[in-house]
Amino acid sequence: IEHYGYATNNAGWVRRDQPVVLWSPDSEKIATFQHDGRFVGEMYLVSTQVGHSELEAWKYPLPGDEHIFMMRRVVIHVDEARVVDLLVPPDPHRSTISDHVASRDGQWLDVEWSDDSSLLAFVSSSRNHKGARLKLADPETGEVRNVLTETVETFFESGRGRINWHALHETNEAIWFSQRDDWGHLYLYDLETGDLKHQITTGDWTVLQLLRIDKVNRTLYFTGAGREPGDPYFHYLYRIGMDGTNLELLTPEPAHHAITFSVAGDYFVDNYSTPTVPAITILRAADGEHLLTIEEMDISRLEEAGWQPPIPFTVKARDNVTDLYGLMYQPTNLNTAGSYPIVNYLYPGPQTGSVGSRSFRASRSDKQALAELGFIVVEVDAMGSPGRSKSFHDTYYGNMGDNGLPDQIAMIKELARRHTWMDLNRVGIWGHSGGGYASTDAILRYPDFYKVAVSGAGNHDNRNYEDDWGEKWQGLLETNPDGTTNYDNQANQLLAENLTGKLLLGHGTMDSNVPPSNTLLLVDALIAANKDFDLVMFPNRRHGFGREPYWMRRRWDYFVRHLLGAEPPKGYKLGTVAGR
Repeated sequence: IEHYGYATNNAGWVRRDQPVVLWSPDSEKIATFQHDGRFVGEMYLVSTQVGHSELEAWKYPLPGDEHIFMMRRVVIHVDEARVVDLLVPPDPHRSTISDHVASRDGQWLDVEWSDDSSLLAFVSSSRNHKGARLKLADPETGEVRNVLTETVETFFESGRGRINWHALHETNEAIWFSQRDDWGHLYLYDLETGDLKHQITTGDWTVLQLLRIDKVNRTLYFTGAGREPGDPYFHYLYRIGMDGTNLELLTPEPAHHAITFSVAGDYFVDNYSTPTVPAITILRAADGEHLLTIEEMDISRLEEAGWQPPIPFTVKARDNVTDLYGLMYQPTNLNTAGSYPIVNYLYPGPQTGSVGSRSFRASRSDKQALAELGFIVVEVDAMGSPGRSKSFHDTYYGNMGDNGLPDQIAMIKELARRHTWMDLNRVGIWGHSGGGYASTDAILRYPDFYKVAVSGAGNHDNRNYEDDWGEKWQGLLETNPDGTTNYDNQANQLLAENLTGKLLLGHGTMDSNVPPSNTLLLVDALIAANKDFDLVMFPNRRHGFGREPYWMRRRWDYFVRHLLGAEPPKGYKLGTVAGR
């Protein structure tokens, strides 16, 4: 049946051919789903070429659509060529950690088999992401029973980049992740009754990823953040008993730790670093004992070439209470007696923040290169981004037009008070995708503060972006009797009349992630408001044109011309340096 195939993650902006299945441990059964997109609306793009253009059409649901992708869960018995329907209503195409139901490596999320292949555990998420239900299915009969349900006021997540719930069939228990006390923690449930046995981890810090379960010794190994002094975005490895006792820090170095366990779990490789300290890779025993230094990164050639790391900083958020953490990039020839315009990079999330990993990187895109042109470049993880408390992440739920901008402005003002060479009268901003949306929002919502914005591939009105995104962070679309909606507060085109600064927009004409209609809606409103702006459309480009040399050069030129007040070299061609 057309648009009702099996095992596909083709939904909205994600289109992959890899089948989404989960083999049973005995290799006799496959858990998967029939993907119902028969009544889902389509999105259209048109190629640019000599002669007749080619029309690209695919299923792409939007917030408020009556019909979205639905999953009819099944188990396929391979030897018998038998399909067993799980006896539950179809689930919305949702997971507890991602836009979609499979991870980037194709793994089906929120589904796991028992070791003996006799039971299938899965989590059903509600369309609005507020509800999650852990269920157990009999793969022979299709019978399903509900184990536990969690409902929240905003959105439920089961971890950071990894599913943290697990069914422990041998002991008839389940490990569950929840932020019910404002922090992400692990809980132990009775798998039969659904009753809470006890909370495993506690405190004003968050569990990130449950990496290993030692069932014999009833010990959990997991990464966490915010418990140790210093940067709350540093990841550390811990272990704890399932009874909630004997919490141990296994990686004490104050740094960001990336962990890889051996198959048996007796050892793990710990790669740790900070934005300013290069990586050290060591082998540890399961108890954290340092057994062997495998490698130490050598950056001497970088330093000889004049490289300098970004400068970490801490500032107060909009509430003047909460600490925010970011990075600053300065010209290597900084003159503290001078005056420098400021360029604010941002990606608002809400699924991630601007800074990204706190591990060491020789280059964080072109931020240092931009600083060398005569700017102070800054980025900070604002309120509304993940990795800390639930209330921190929930800051602007239902008001995506906030974009963390009050925190960005508070950050820049505080840094300028510390550093007199930062010029608050010359502030620019840029970003791509969600950052393209937020940077345009910034110059329209705060025109007296932001004077220049460069915005690539922005989802300027999330009613024109895929359903799962807006409905998770903004809520289900609601229309009021007067025709206004609960999405009006996030629509950039409704702010077009506020433009007073310099705005450069860019979009790919074949962007199948954020369709170009998002930018064209804004362009139409700017024209109607008689506003001057600049626009670059990239023919036949998808979503990833942001790192193309032409767009990078145009962005640099824009800031040099309108913040530095200088004329950039005409048609400068970015490329590699000879001999490098």
